[in-house]
Amino acid sequence: MNYEELRKKTNSGWNTWYSMSMTTHVLLPYGFGIRLMFKDFAEAEVIRDLKVGNHALRPGSRSWDGRYTSLTFEAGKTKITVESTVKDGEQYILVTPAGDPIRSAALIAEASLLWGKEGTLFRKGEKLGASFEDGKDIFLYSSGKKDRYVFPDAHGPYMALTLDEPVAVSTIPAGADEVRKLLDEAKAAVVAEEASYGENAGAYRAMRSCLAWDTIYEPEHDRVCSPVSRSWNETWGGYVLFDWDTYFASLMSQFGSAELAYLNAFAITNEVTEEGFIPNFGSSDDNKSRDRSQPPVGSLVVLRLWERFRDDWVVKELFPAFFRWNTWFYENRTLPDGTMAWGSKAYKPHTGRYYEMMDIGNLQGARFESGLDNSPMYDDASYDEASGLMLLSDVGLLGLFIEDCRCLKKLAAIAGEENQIPVLEARMKKAEAAMETLWNPETGIFENRDFVTGKFSHRISPTNFYALFSEKVTEEQKASMSEKYLLVPEELGGEFMLPAIARRDPAFGDQDYWRGRIWAPLNYLVYEALTEAGMEKEMALLADSSRRLLLKEWEAEGHVHENYNGATGWGCDKPNSNNFYHWGGLLGYVAIKQSERG
Repeated sequence: MNYEELRKKTNSGWNTWYSMSMTTHVLLPYGFGIRLMFKDFAEAEVIRDLKVGNHALRPGSRSWDGRYTSLTFEAGKTKITVESTVKDGEQYILVTPAGDPIRSAALIAEASLLWGKEGTLFRKGEKLGASFEDGKDIFLYSSGKKDRYVFPDAHGPYMALTLDEPVAVSTIPAGADEVRKLLDEAKAAVVAEEASYGENAGAYRAMRSCLAWDTIYEPEHDRVCSPVSRSWNETWGGYVLFDWDTYFASLMSQFGSAELAYLNAFAITNEVTEEGFIPNFGSSDDNKSRDRSQPPVGSLVVLRLWERFRDDWVVKELFPAFFRWNTWFYENRTLPDGTMAWGSKAYKPHTGRYYEMMDIGNLQGARFESGLDNSPMYDDASYDEASGLMLLSDVGLLGLFIEDCRCLKKLAAIAGEENQIPVLEARMKKAEAAMETLWNPETGIFENRDFVTGKFSHRISPTNFYALFSEKVTEEQKASMSEKYLLVPEELGGEFMLPAIARRDPAFGDQDYWRGRIWAPLNYLVYEALTEAGMEKEMALLADSSRRLLLKEWEAEGHVHENYNGATGWGCDKPNSNNFYHWGGLLGYVAIKQSERG
């Protein structure tokens, strides 16, 4: 197996592949779509392209592979449930209305061909569907009654059906009762899988639902991948993959499919720039951040995948890119004293698109590279235009680089690249020595340090705990960091862990993005660092808090948030916290991994 074989193999089957709509079911590789739309007669509105956040849409249980999907939403006074299943290569959909509207809503099922795929759509009397050059024909059937008052702005052949009872739409004739039986069977399997996670069943359901719904087909590179959310793709010209976000999607995908985990790892790695680093973002039309990277977590994720699946070929294909990325960080983000700093180097834009040109070669660009876009840790930092570096020795980056070297040493042995192990060992030792200089005995924690003044920064974030990736951290230092910061409610402890800045910090009250809110990737990386340090009590507390945080809004609203309020645990209090952002599922991942430890 190799990536190209995997990519072609997985571009197949029925699923909710189309990014613009969670109610469009698509068959790959044909690109044939069943686009479901709905007419609310009270508002004279045709509801199209549903996503979380529209019409009170709430996703339910679903499988990773689309064999069972479910969601509910509101069309005026009608609550509509859409469920689907696949059996023997045929697609079955059941749309069930509830409520007592004056005029029943209508279902519009449109046949479509997406992404320029070859084929011919047709309508012949009551039959509609598509034909393909390989001789395949797809037909759409329905159990519903025709609604003669609906004339939507459809782009292909469609059927309009009155939603006064459950209506089946399928690729072979099937009644609503028959489809209901198929759905019950498929749903039972999904629910049983959830139940196998015991106390983490709800956390697993939330993680799986968000990531599975966010998995799409991306036509520019003819691949399946998992962008952070469907709504983000719209504003980026088709798709956008962020660096550490997509590696974390790969990490979480392991619970459903090794193939999806690998697809995501390759998708973001293949966005590599000409200089050899994985960019902050890669999006449609070769638009990517050629000025900056993001936290180097790829080797950690792929090592975790290998530990579960033992597929050497993945490591052999990805190792050269990861080693080159590690080299780029070493050569371009190391300060003269051996510590490391985030950066951003100006370059000639390729497309002129806003996000490619905004804040490149300045302090904000360097903040973007950290992944912590507006963190108060960097409020007083200076920037050196000549080197392209933020002049702040960063504990977080140094810790992640140490872990990158450690993981790459293990991957090098698997990949047959043993000659690189001494190089990585030397880099790791230098980084660990540099980390020792960032210990502040007066405050009892590793702290960022201003490279110009030599003064420590006392602004404490979860990233200070990435120092625990170093084997040089003593037991006394671990105890100090835990007792003075991690377990203290006025610092990073409390009911919901971990706020992106200490609760005592003046910026905590802002509760805006990285200024006081809780972010799942920080919980995950601190959990990995605590694991490396053997801090069992702290691991258990963090895992329990993470599970409770994820379930709070998932159970109330069906949301998995980009970030959460550091005081209340809610996500929807801020409009700039996307409510279906897959890395929020890392909160569930941490809880599940802790349970696996027994």
